[in-house]
Amino acid sequence: MKFKLFKDRKGKADQAKNNQFVKLGREIYVAARKGGSNPDANYALKTAIMNARQVQMPNDNIERAIKKATGDGDNVEYEEIFYEGYGPGGVAIMVKCLTDNRNRSAADVRSVFNKRGGNMGESGCVAYMFDEKGVLVLNREEFEVEEDELMLQVLDAGAEDLTTSEECFEIITHPHEIESVKNALEKEGFRFSSAAVRWIPQNTVNVVGENAEKLLKMMDAFDDNDDVQDVFANFEISEEEMQRIG
Repeated sequence: MKFKLFKDRKGKADQAKNNQFVKLGREIYVAARKGGSNPDANYALKTAIMNARQVQMPNDNIERAIKKATGDGDNVEYEEIFYEGYGPGGVAIMVKCLTDNRNRSAADVRSVFNKRGGNMGESGCVAYMFDEKGVLVLNREEFEVEEDELMLQVLDAGAEDLTTSEECFEIITHPHEIESVKNALEKEGFRFSSAAVRWIPQNTVNVVGENAEKLLKMMDAFDDNDDVQDVFANFEISEEEMQRIG
């Protein structure tokens, strides 16, 4: 029984990593398709490659996505679409997709909302509850720096704010300033574990009980869909509640 449980867990972990590689490969493809194959001249591609390498995506996968995007012949065209809605307990959710078939993606996203106790709404129904920001993540284990000192550095670099947790610092920028802030801080020796434009909730709500369980299952279902690149939501679940859910 123990071996079977280990296999089940390993299978789920492998599948999750494969899903992540598919999504990152799609981001690399889109960035190379739009801006060319040279990362030094294409910031979006450079950032997508950096994020892929942080999760040990094989170089072959990265190179294949770039070659596919810049090669001859018919190429798939992806478009970025946001779907918005509400999860259990009225939680606001934004789903970012990169898709070559908006009808398929819309149907899939709507199905996840409906099956997990939520509902998909019209465009703009929850976006006003979020702010679009650039987010640079710095692993605290790799850089021993005082929070006050770092705050001064990030503000000097043009960032808007700094948030901290036990694991990382998150440097918040205007979405159009993320590249300049990242470049300025890299000149000071910092290296980031990820860089992305994200939708940050203005306020969060704490969820517990059945709503928390349904929301986690909803997030897993979105993550399993290849078209879904990211999900932004305004809920929090406490560590105690996470342990209870298991």
